[in-house]
Amino acid sequence: MNLNNIKDNSVNLIQKNNAESTFHKVAIDDDFEVLTFKNSSSEEQYASRDVDCNFIQFHFCIKGSSKFKFNNGSYTLDILEENSLLLYNPNRELPLNLEISPNSWLLTVIISIKKFHGLFSQEADYITFLSPENKGKKYYKDGKITPSMAIVLNQLINFNLNRSIKTLYFKGKTYELLSLYFNRSEDTNVEQCPFLVDETNVIKIRKAKDIIISRMAEPPTLQELADEIQLSLKKLKEGFKQIYGDSVFSFLFDYKMEVARKLLETGDNNVNEVGLKVGYSTASHFISAFKKKYGTTPKKYVQSIN
Repeated sequence: MNLNNIKDNSVNLIQKNNAESTFHKVAIDDDFEVLTFKNSSSEEQYASRDVDCNFIQFHFCIKGSSKFKFNNGSYTLDILEENSLLLYNPNRELPLNLEISPNSWLLTVIISIKKFHGLFSQEADYITFLSPENKGKKYYKDGKITPSMAIVLNQLINFNLNRSIKTLYFKGKTYELLSLYFNRSEDTNVEQCPFLVDETNVIKIRKAKDIIISRMAEPPTLQELADEIQLSLKKLKEGFKQIYGDSVFSFLFDYKMEVARKLLETGDNNVNEVGLKVGYSTASHFISAFKKKYGTTPKKYVQSIN
């Protein structure tokens, strides 16, 4: 296949031509851009781009998987479906050398540390790698894409907009994405949570999570759940909140909506069937719940990704 070189000042991005694959680059602002890679073909696609050491990289694998290759391929870093990756090293450049697997979607946000710091100037201490003691250090963080982030990512990679408003749309959605990314609770510090020092209690709380997930269509009541894991109702509530950052049923609601979203994306089930699978006896209740979580109906969501 021929190679198509896309050049924009210091940007040099190379991608294989393929009718089933698309690449979009949107400049949000100076030193701030979004790259989307959508490989719907049956073979790997490759892309590369120089990235200055003054930039932070956020990578989101929406579907499939991709590989980042460093040091001329001597080191490889995988990013799998529904996972994110943050890379920042002020001491050396981290150029993008991507191998995008078949049927994979990836979205990348590249922003200078100066501009990024300006977004969080009042809350810099909240962002771990912007704190004074970490300033100037390299930073790496992987994590899961939350359901709310997944919606925004799908809206960005499946956009269908007039060219005149494309940049404005991407700017708003990218800010929303970064807000959701940093809204996630920090990892629980066991030393600061006396309840979690008891390993037995931690095991019981994790068992509670597994129970409600396995029985999401017909979950037990809180008291039934507490009795089953042999923990008091108070400790169940407190412990679940400390470990998972949410109440039991709020966590279950988010989980059910995420399962519903994935089922809708496959196209194998209609709205009624998906609702029943996640525990809603009527389509109207399911539609109302889905709209509460994602701000759109199941039908409109499916239309937006197709």
